[in-house]
Amino acid sequence: MKPADRDTRAERGTTLLELMMALTVLAVGVLAVAQLFPAGSRYQVRDKLRTEASQLAREKIEQLEVVDWTDPSLAPGRHPAGAPEQLGSVGSLGRYYDVDAMASPLDNLKRVTVLVTWNQVRACSVQAVTYVRR
Repeated sequence: MKPADRDTRAERGTTLLELMMALTVLAVGVLAVAQLFPAGSRYQVRDKLRTEASQLAREKIEQLEVVDWTDPSLAPGRHPAGAPEQLGSVGSLGRYYDVDAMASPLDNLKRVTVLVTWNQVRACSVQAVTYVRR
């Protein structure tokens, strides 16, 4: 055997140490990517709750825009007077609205503020405002 043949035979494969290092780098990468999935799920739930809350606020505004000026649901104050309505298919959403009579010269308007609240990690809310004309 020639010395040149011995050198090429020694460099043909990978060593156990090289394989261990490659597996370590791969494991670190997989663990980093795996941490992204729970965060993505949290953001998806948060966005779904916010979308549903916005829809519920808009729905209430549309209901109140068509009622008569003298209807009890447009009386000044908070509606419902007690605890908020419990709604929502995703989470526990609460909805209430406040009606405020505007001062003169805008006394032909009432401001309606709808607030939808929920608790995820912290208290969250969506607010929508409209004005109803006499």
